[in-house]
Amino acid sequence: MKQIAQGAEAVLYQTKNSIIKDRLPKTYRHPHIDSQLRKFRTKREAKVIQKLKQLNFPAPNLIKVENQIIEMQHIPGKKVRDIFNKNYKKLAAEIGKKLAILHQNHIIHGDLTTSNMILGNRKFPSSENQDDFLLFNKEIYFIDFGLSFFSERNEDKAVDLHLLERAMESKHFQVYPDCFKLALKSYQKHYPDAKQVLNRLETVKSRGRNKNK
Repeated sequence: MKQIAQGAEAVLYQTKNSIIKDRLPKTYRHPHIDSQLRKFRTKREAKVIQKLKQLNFPAPNLIKVENQIIEMQHIPGKKVRDIFNKNYKKLAAEIGKKLAILHQNHIIHGDLTTSNMILGNRKFPSSENQDDFLLFNKEIYFIDFGLSFFSERNEDKAVDLHLLERAMESKHFQVYPDCFKLALKSYQKHYPDAKQVLNRLETVKSRGRNKNK
């Protein structure tokens, strides 16, 4: 087992077939409150991952949950961040489609960036026309559901979209805004209630502009 990353919230370790996520204690919080909060967030993340499996959504499978530690399947492949610009039209459309599936099932990712997406081998057989599909036997997996939660609110879904837009603008400015427009077009195509979310997105974006004035 080797450490592969450490963020503000957790340390990630990799074994041969799994990723182990250990949420770090926060010394500024009361120890009991801190422990309960870390356990709660770990359980919430596990519930989201379990729901994704029920939906046959491409994401890591849950292996084990214990207190503030969660073990999940390791997804081999390339981070979408590193290959996005070369294939952004197909990748952006696929990202929009997958986000539509999440939102239709009232799942908010909470940290939508191309760094939290992996292009790996297809998990399930597809009946789609291969000419229309992304890269034949490849599929985009969403990872890192540490900030995810369940919500039916259009506000939360709009914020998810806004985070994706900001990430694309920052990391893929060479192909922005075209890439985000393609993602939105696909999102609208695959999510029947997209119009309400996109209307709310304009409100969310205007709030951000007002803060920057």
